[in-house]
Amino acid sequence: MDRSLATLLRSLQTSGFPEDAGRLLPTATNLLSRLSNPLNISLLASHLLASDILYPRPTELVRCRQIFSVFYTAVLRLIEDKTSEAQEHVRSHLSVSEWTRAVVKGADDNSPRWRHTLLLGALLLALQSKDFEGLSTDLRKKLETALVVASNLALLQKDTEPNCELAVVFVLNHTFPLLSDPLHAQVQYDLLLPVLIDATYFSREGLEHGYWLGAIDNDVRPSPGQQFKWPSTSNSFRKLTELKSRSLVAGFGALSRFIAHSIDNVHDRVLIINSTNRIAEFSRTLATSWRQNKLSELDPREEAQFLDQETAHRTLPVLLQLLRDTMFSIIITLRSVLGRLLCDRVLASDTNSPGIAMQCLHILRDLYFITHRFGLNSSSQYVFINFTAIDILSRYPPQSENLLEAIRPVDLGHIPPHPLDRLHDLFFLNTAEHFTLTLSPQTNQGLLFNAAAPYVDPQGDPRLGEIFEAAHSVMLAILAAPQNAEVATKNVPFYIETLLRSFPKPLTARQFRLAIKSVMRLAAPPSAIAVSMPLMQAIVLDLLRERMDYASEDLLPPNPDLPVETNEPLSEKAVLLLSIIDCLSLLPVSLLEEWLPLTAELLHKVKNPGQRQQCQRRLWDILSNGEMDVERAALCVAWWTSRGGREHVLLGARPEELDYTMSGALQHHSEL
Repeated sequence: MDRSLATLLRSLQTSGFPEDAGRLLPTATNLLSRLSNPLNISLLASHLLASDILYPRPTELVRCRQIFSVFYTAVLRLIEDKTSEAQEHVRSHLSVSEWTRAVVKGADDNSPRWRHTLLLGALLLALQSKDFEGLSTDLRKKLETALVVASNLALLQKDTEPNCELAVVFVLNHTFPLLSDPLHAQVQYDLLLPVLIDATYFSREGLEHGYWLGAIDNDVRPSPGQQFKWPSTSNSFRKLTELKSRSLVAGFGALSRFIAHSIDNVHDRVLIINSTNRIAEFSRTLATSWRQNKLSELDPREEAQFLDQETAHRTLPVLLQLLRDTMFSIIITLRSVLGRLLCDRVLASDTNSPGIAMQCLHILRDLYFITHRFGLNSSSQYVFINFTAIDILSRYPPQSENLLEAIRPVDLGHIPPHPLDRLHDLFFLNTAEHFTLTLSPQTNQGLLFNAAAPYVDPQGDPRLGEIFEAAHSVMLAILAAPQNAEVATKNVPFYIETLLRSFPKPLTARQFRLAIKSVMRLAAPPSAIAVSMPLMQAIVLDLLRERMDYASEDLLPPNPDLPVETNEPLSEKAVLLLSIIDCLSLLPVSLLEEWLPLTAELLHKVKNPGQRQQCQRRLWDILSNGEMDVERAALCVAWWTSRGGREHVLLGARPEELDYTMSGALQHHSEL
């Protein structure tokens, strides 16, 4: 036996503490890549796996990474030595294949299977990282097969040692993409999926239930200038930094895809339901912990004002990055859950599908403080999860109502002061908008309408801009639902009054025109509103015309949500007239015949030539672009050509005595 090897093995046996044994690992790495006797190599590998002093209980992933690194680094050194042109520094005289076989023989019955995965995974990853071609295809396949077999057996025996499954998760997370598709199919996903979920979100090597988020509150202190300070020297920030450096957390992207792949291939559907419930538990804890944090009391627009420089530019960005990675991990997992539901008859049954859809929406609500901050609620994966869950749940009215009752605003009919509560209200309104066709009129009125009502009143608070628009969308969706005819009849006057009071602030020109046109469409025959309130369209048009008499012609500020090239400046008076023009195609023929000359007259009340030209172009557009049906179009053609409509629009009203008459025709004052 090599003298250095004998000394190392004796030191491993006599080490009393894991720290002492850990100091021997660099020596073991160097020796392992230098030995040329296959028996010595196998002996050293066996001792590295069998020495319990190197694996304190419960299992710590830091120690596992050290053992993994021993074999990984030894392979890299050996390959570098074999490919080097300087032959005087040759370490081992064995070929890489011979050396690999000798190391693998060290994974014997003296050590548990979960430790074998560390050795096999390190060999595979190192050989792949160097693109080494000297290893035979047969040996590579044997290594891959051995890793899968060892992982499956380790998962079966995971109860023998606390947290030993974390090592299997760590190894598979790094090596799974290297395995062939036939070997992917041999992984026991029914055993693996619960382990992956617990390791990622609940273990002390993962996100630890999310409790650390609430603990940050203990270190957030007031600072001069009425600001909050979360110093980088605090215990909570050190904890956060340590959390981000953990193997499982640092590899969130690959780990999330691994979890999603496991969900796609698991056989027991109950495990998918249980995994969704576990993620919902984690998300709920994360949202509760954020609520307990003083930082949640600040609207993102206020952070520059109420946070000191260190918090705003150093500590908070680190926290937000971790939260963003966590959210992405959950979104990727839920995408696979719903994808599996859509393709699986058992999961799509009436027994399982509404519960899964409800849990997905609860998870999205709990994570909304993250997704909304980063604007990720418009990403394709988020949209898929959100709309798929809504579509599934909308098939079940009782469960839909239960969901909305569970996520309803805390204080119905009032705007809460806490930013997190307002975010939850925004999520509620955005979600409830899609259920108006499913819910009963009583729920639409008592829950949805009352929840949206406080936000549609003009507040002048810039923080309420997005939720203000969401509330208007909910109102219009309620009014448009066929079963809500009585609700619509009762609430349309209130809504019209609110619209007029809300423009030009906080409603933008685009929002106002869209809302007016939507109401006019709802009030058009043969709707229930038109039957019960036949004069509603005429009243709205009269209100707009009356408002024009004292509306300002000063240009409104541009809409930041629209592109610059389509964001033409408009005045309040021009927007009111454009709203009238937008509604012409929705009017009954008798009312349209009355309002065509009135609209032409209103055009010339706009004194600004540029604004008037924009309104004239819109009028010509609605008359000629096909928005009118056949009967209305015929009326418009007759008015434009033979009733003086063109002259009225372009030149304004003419005195009666200057009306165009046929040669020889009698004047109106003629007594003949």
